[in-house]
Amino acid sequence: MNELEASAEPRLRKPGFAEEALPWLEAVFRFSLRLAGGIEDEARDLTQETFLRAYRHWDTYARGTSCRSWLFTICRNAFLRQEERRGRRPEVPESQLDYKVEALASTRVLDGLRAEDPERRFFESIMDREVTAALAKLPVEFREAVVLGDLDGLPYAEISAVLGVPVGTVKSRIYRGRRLLASELHDYARKMGYLSGDRRCT
Repeated sequence: MNELEASAEPRLRKPGFAEEALPWLEAVFRFSLRLAGGIEDEARDLTQETFLRAYRHWDTYARGTSCRSWLFTICRNAFLRQEERRGRRPEVPESQLDYKVEALASTRVLDGLRAEDPERRFFESIMDREVTAALAKLPVEFREAVVLGDLDGLPYAEISAVLGVPVGTVKSRIYRGRRLLASELHDYARKMGYLSGDRRCT
């Protein structure tokens, strides 16, 4: 039993909580880690807060629905409140959002970067910490959409429920977030000598 599971153990008395919520403990931690920019202590605190809130409000959860999405919603709300208290959540100008993205939004960020050249080898072997660092530089609105869609694999409808925005907005945020992330990773690849020339992933 790991530290997170041990911390949650005393709170397993509500019917169904252990069976439906705890299997998503590691997924929530990974989501927290992405939101927290790779800072493990913050991610652990956020995860524990998420499960404490989930336990307290377990009677509001509709049994048999997507517990993962429900937990991610709690986690995101806790993170945003934390960021607001710290004064670290600037709004993203509407001009930075792209809305005509139906076709482009269907391609995951790393898939779109894999060309038949040294770029492909780089992006297939890129270390997770570099992705985490690049994600941490994205505005929160784009970061959380990319994390939920491309890293956690939630469908658009579930992401929409977690973020509380229409599916079209989810698609636009994922698309714009992928472009920003691709640009950031491309700069890293150039710096490390994996790529040459002026080609950019935009």
